[in-house]
Amino acid sequence: MERFSVPSLRHVSPKKVAILGFDGVCSLDLVGPLEALAAAKAEASGERSAPCYAARIVGIIKKSLTTESGLVLTAHKTIRGKFDIETVIIPGGQGIHKEEVNRRIVTWLTTHSRQIRRIVAVSDGIYPLAQSGLIDGRRVATHWRVAKHIAQKFPSVRVDQTASFIKDGPFYTSGGGTNSVEMILALIEEDFGRRVAFSAARELVMRLRPFGDRDNFADQFQFDSGPEDRLADLSAWISAHLNENLTVEALAERACLCPRHFRRLFKKSFNVSPAAFVEGLRIDEARRRLLVPTATVDNVAAAVGFKNTRSFRRAFERCRGMSPTSHRRSTDGQFVAPTVRPAMRNNLAVA
Repeated sequence: MERFSVPSLRHVSPKKVAILGFDGVCSLDLVGPLEALAAAKAEASGERSAPCYAARIVGIIKKSLTTESGLVLTAHKTIRGKFDIETVIIPGGQGIHKEEVNRRIVTWLTTHSRQIRRIVAVSDGIYPLAQSGLIDGRRVATHWRVAKHIAQKFPSVRVDQTASFIKDGPFYTSGGGTNSVEMILALIEEDFGRRVAFSAARELVMRLRPFGDRDNFADQFQFDSGPEDRLADLSAWISAHLNENLTVEALAERACLCPRHFRRLFKKSFNVSPAAFVEGLRIDEARRRLLVPTATVDNVAAAVGFKNTRSFRRAFERCRGMSPTSHRRSTDGQFVAPTVRPAMRNNLAVA
């Protein structure tokens, strides 16, 4: 890799980077690269320094966006505006799979790809890039969870399931999590040299790794963790994602187990079926939300993940022996303590 001398302050012209933003974006996929770029500083005399990059969030549909984890961000502009950029970063997240978001990114990429020096895709942000056809025949990296599906859906794309991040021509791709930050650090080293990249890595308490470096995370996860360990944080994760898809298949995929094995292991660990466990957590959260005077039964039902109000009412009456409205009246002004697990086991029928 070519090395560059550390630029002086007066010679620095920040490289322009656009990070695409949309509802349902993964916070880490967006904020991780943004923070890494912000940490890259060009040294000068004394203690002065200058930013190496001018990174901006660019909205796909609108300026205001909410991440998967509930973080609300405001983009600097949208893709409908005119701007000059050297690099575009496509983060992943559930929102990338929405038809309108995917379509707009594909259209924008195919229209502007010749004016962009390089295109970066993080995790499942690779989907619109692959759909655009721009990386046909290219070698790419992506999140282990979607690697097989990408390879099947886009056979012209060469998916490397072991590399953390890869550069192939003007295209940079990475897996999920902190892989995106490590990729941006390698990109910084490519632009400004090892000294600037190392300084940014130290600031972020990260390591510098070369493009194409192998990640042994999947192997460690498979051999160093027992099946029960994969359920260790599942209860907390479910509690934080009650309004999402929490079917046995979805939970089994998160735990890296087949649905049948996951169901048996879950019942052994929690003494209740996955469906009953999820329903119990949803009802407990609904009980607390119903104490808010401005909350309606319809809004609470949707917020905790029920498909409709009717199914919510049935589940609530089955678990609590009263309707949501009766519960609100009986606990008016009172705090509702969370149901402990043994009580939940006794009150829920095993699905």
